[in-house]
Amino acid sequence: MEPKTLLLVAAGGAIGAVVRYLVGLWLPSEPFPWTTLTVNLIGSMILGALACAAVSHQVISEDLMLFLGIGILGAFTTLSTYSVESIKLYQDAEWAALGGYVLATSIGGPILALLSWIGVDKILN
Repeated sequence: MEPKTLLLVAAGGAIGAVVRYLVGLWLPSEPFPWTTLTVNLIGSMILGALACAAVSHQVISEDLMLFLGIGILGAFTTLSTYSVESIKLYQDAEWAALGGYVLATSIGGPILALLSWIGVDKILN
C-alpha cells in the first residue's frame, strides 16, 4: 500500500467527519434521527453519481475516488449510528418512526444511488 493512498483516504476522511459533525449541529436528531438519515441518503446519492462517473465513464481517477468515495463519503455516512438509533427507536417503542427510518434508509439509499447513477450516465453519454 502506498503512503499516497493512505493520505488521500485520511484527508478525505477528516473532511467527511467534520462535515458529518456540522450536519449534526444543523439538523436535530430528536425525536427522529434526521441527521443520520440525511447524511446516509445524500451520501448514497453522491456515491452513486461518483461510481457511475468512475466505473462506467472513467472520468474520475482512482485517486479521486479514494479521496471522495472512501475518504469523504466513508466518514460522512454512517451505518453504525443508523444501527444504534434503530435500536433506540425499538427500545422506545417508536414503531412508526422505526419503520419509516429503516425503510427510508434501506430503500431510499439504494434508490437515490441508482437515480444519481442513471442521471450521471445520461449526462456523460
